[in-house]
Amino acid sequence: MSAKITSLDVLKLREFRLLLLSRVFLGMALQAQAVIVGWQIYSMTGDPFLLGLSGLIEAVPAVGCALFAGHFVDTRQPRRIYAFCLGTLFVNTVALLLLGGGIIAVPKMTLLVLLYTGIFISGVARSFISPSAFSLRAQALPARYISPGAALWSGGLQLAQICGPAFAGIIYGLSGARGAWIFPTILTFCAFTLSGLSRLPDVERAPLQKNMAIASIKEGWEFMLGQPVLLGTMTVDMFAVLFGGAVAMLPAFAAEILHVGSEGLGMLRAAPAIGAVTVAAYLALKPMQKLSTAGLLWAVVGFGLCMIGFGLSNIFWLSMTFLILSGTFDSVSMVIRGAIVQLLTPENMRGRVSSVSSMFIFSSNEIGAFESGVAAKLMGLVPSVVFGGFCTLMVSGITAWVSPAMRRTYIDASGDVIVSK
Repeated sequence: MSAKITSLDVLKLREFRLLLLSRVFLGMALQAQAVIVGWQIYSMTGDPFLLGLSGLIEAVPAVGCALFAGHFVDTRQPRRIYAFCLGTLFVNTVALLLLGGGIIAVPKMTLLVLLYTGIFISGVARSFISPSAFSLRAQALPARYISPGAALWSGGLQLAQICGPAFAGIIYGLSGARGAWIFPTILTFCAFTLSGLSRLPDVERAPLQKNMAIASIKEGWEFMLGQPVLLGTMTVDMFAVLFGGAVAMLPAFAAEILHVGSEGLGMLRAAPAIGAVTVAAYLALKPMQKLSTAGLLWAVVGFGLCMIGFGLSNIFWLSMTFLILSGTFDSVSMVIRGAIVQLLTPENMRGRVSSVSSMFIFSSNEIGAFESGVAAKLMGLVPSVVFGGFCTLMVSGITAWVSPAMRRTYIDASGDVIVSK
């Protein structure tokens, strides 16, 4: 990997550019949906447990399908799987527009069940999107472009996390649920359309054999378990966000602690991405010449401290500041994690490794949302977030203690993964 390659060079790659744009549009749509669904559920019920339950409902199909999704991607054509899943999400969003937007009137409890159903379908589709997009990204991005490409990818997704929630909250406040639901519907259509413009060639796959799926999944797990750096990188991220993430409770914080409406909720949802996209943009222009797992652990510590600060704050601008800072630390860890996973994963294992990675991510984000709802119900909003922040600090410390490789591994400017003594 050449240190002279910048994000501008990466953006000249047509296939990567199309893939990145489709993921940004999709990310905006999913983030917008999260704001709309979260606000509707909390407005109807006022229950933080039911708010957190939405995370569990999305995580169950996502985690359950993840291993088979990786096998599908590694034995079939990721380009076609990616496009099909985007089409599914578009149809699902149209249905949510009709129901959640009030175009088709249904009773409140029926709407609640249908919202959860839409979340479930989204979880199934997203379990296939992650490994297929990871495989396509590897096809579209030569090895020497990996570091600036990873920063661009992270920055694009973080930009989506800024624009999606902010616009959804504003639109909801101005025109209600119907106008808000039109926004992600348009975005998913754009993402689906861009996926159809790809010219990436089909990948040669070995013919399917009897019982191949089980053997393939087992091979993927054996590979992961034999890579302590890969496993450690995913594990520390999973537990840090599982305990430390406060995003699922933001509708409750917006209503009960900070006393802001849907517009304020949109700003709170966007705040972590503001910090993250700033860091990602800087790293895209000036890629880090040395990416270390120790740096990732310190980034997790910073994230945990920000969550503690957010939980203790009852001032809107201060809460925004802590969330923005949490995004800066999260962005650093995302860039390091993305580069490590891509460099340590061979071509024939990318779908399965990405699926395992998505299992960790869904476990941390969506199951973490459920954990946050249960903790808030039992402990109260503020104690649950502060407790989670301290758990995140413990995760980083325990990982550094039990895994020496996580303290000594780094990627140099040439893209080599080195474990120092």
